[in-house]
Amino acid sequence: MRQRSRGSTFGWFKAGLLIFVFALIVWGMGLFTFASNIPTGVSDPELETDAIVVLTGGSGRLRTGLDLLMTKHADRLFVSGVYRGVDVDQLLRVQKQRPEDVENRISLGDAINTRENAWETAEWMRANKLSSLRLVTAAYHMPRSLLEFSDVLEDVKITPHPVFPDHVKQSKWWAFPGTFALTVTEYNKLLLAWTRQSLARGLAMLGLQADLF
Repeated sequence: MRQRSRGSTFGWFKAGLLIFVFALIVWGMGLFTFASNIPTGVSDPELETDAIVVLTGGSGRLRTGLDLLMTKHADRLFVSGVYRGVDVDQLLRVQKQRPEDVENRISLGDAINTRENAWETAEWMRANKLSSLRLVTAAYHMPRSLLEFSDVLEDVKITPHPVFPDHVKQSKWWAFPGTFALTVTEYNKLLLAWTRQSLARGLAMLGLQADLF
């Protein structure tokens, strides 16, 4: 009986190991697919939209958003995720722009994560009756941003405008430890966001509600 118990335990261990290896292979394939789908350029760079939305948190994003505003790619700029207490004057002084030119065309948010970025942008878009936006964030962050924004802005046309930080070695992401870790982290966050949205839709179909924020 003891021998049979050991054999049963080994069988369960072997099955668990096979499942783990299979899951790891699937995860790895998804990681490479994710990395290959990170944008490498800006599509529709001349397209005008109702608004420009910048997600703060990385180098070059705010500068890009202000440049797009100054070159009349849109009439309004919404900066989501600004540190609490930062106003437009401070923002413009940091970016060395002239406040009299653009101050009244910029609005600030205070989101602390990508999901909140999407929600506060949706509220701002609805309040201003806007129907299209150019989304400015880092290229590696764009897939998850589009997933979150599309979930709450179904009726808004979103044009991605990726920014490419110098420290992110996108073309050979697997060869640089920092970029590799960043890519893996962003991929895992994307999977979590997709899972949360899928669960929320499933519960909604059953007539249930849950706070999956």
